[in-house]
Amino acid sequence: MEGSLTAKVTEAVRAAIVSGELVAGRLYSANELAVVLGVSRTPVREALIKLASKGMVQFERNKGVRILQSTAQDLEEVFELRLLLEVPAARVAASGLEEQDFVQLGLSLRRMHEAAEGGDEKSLAESDRAFHNLILEGAGNQRLASFVDSLRDMVLTRGVSTARASRTLHDIAHEHDAILERLQARDPEGAAGAMLAHLRQTTTLLLAQQFGADSSTVNTWTQALRV
Repeated sequence: MEGSLTAKVTEAVRAAIVSGELVAGRLYSANELAVVLGVSRTPVREALIKLASKGMVQFERNKGVRILQSTAQDLEEVFELRLLLEVPAARVAASGLEEQDFVQLGLSLRRMHEAAEGGDEKSLAESDRAFHNLILEGAGNQRLASFVDSLRDMVLTRGVSTARASRTLHDIAHEHDAILERLQARDPEGAAGAMLAHLRQTTTLLLAQQFGADSSTVNTWTQALRV
């Protein structure tokens, strides 16, 4: 029961960080958050420890916990890791995915398009995450899927997203069409290329949107990666 409560509190705090309800850069105490959530201090502290391990918060001795802000370097490092991990994973998954995996991928993609049509950014993000996780799991490495999932949370700190800011929800959904098409065609290089294009586009837009970095800066390091 305690573990279940901690999981619920963790998700509640994570969602508040992503939405901006918990302000980036500000200090909070476990007691303060416990009062807001209507729970005891113990599950809140356990939740904060989990989020600290994901790089979303940082404990400061005798002060509390600070919601971490994303820097340009943070985003570059996260997406460099995602490129190094997800592009090869797409290449492997093109040969390793089974029929039921394609059914689930198709369902996730359909939900993305439905969310885009309905203007539901939260549902689109959830289906987007599920889509990528299915590919990572299809590459045969559950730990890889879990690690990339934590990287996505780091980017979402402060609610950093290109949705509606740099591209439409439809744009995001359509970028995944090419990935699924190449996976279904059992085309390893095509799937890797589609994943690379999607992640590179996301990185370029995020850095330009948040920090004014131009696309040539992003292309310099993404093109240098051996993916």
